[in-house]
Amino acid sequence: MEAMTTEDHSGGNQYLTFNLDEEMFALPVGQVREILEFTHMTRIPQTPDYMRGVINLRDKVVPVIDMRTKFGLPSVAETVDTCIIIVHVQIEGEATMIGALVDSVQEVLELSPDQIEAPPRMGARLNTEFLHGMAKVEEDFAMILDIDKVFSSDELAILQQKAS
Repeated sequence: MEAMTTEDHSGGNQYLTFNLDEEMFALPVGQVREILEFTHMTRIPQTPDYMRGVINLRDKVVPVIDMRTKFGLPSVAETVDTCIIIVHVQIEGEATMIGALVDSVQEVLELSPDQIEAPPRMGARLNTEFLHGMAKVEEDFAMILDIDKVFSSDELAILQQKAS
């Protein structure tokens, strides 16, 4: 597995952008550990559909989440651009790693706080609490994820339990 490691783990105003179904998302660089090429995953029975399986990352078992499935997008075949972003998340106050399977990684953007707007209010029926904000990038918007809120603590606890 070839990996790109992020050097600066503070990543204050830097965001790694990636695509899912032609939409741009972003994560704070400080939460990104590394980016891996798509690799074989071991499927774990009786896990949610969005859990693609686990990988061995330097003798650690890391659950991999299909971000398309998690966000209700249609599945597609993997391409040469498909990759796994290894991120740090908090599960009940404990730091752990998960892999986020994405269509492609784009670039690292430097965004000042005034470039990030609050996520739009969509009413009570649509949950946007996992969005930290929206940033205008050229003619598009990047949805900045609060990766700790993408998964409920119950979901993450199940994933951690299944992976260990």
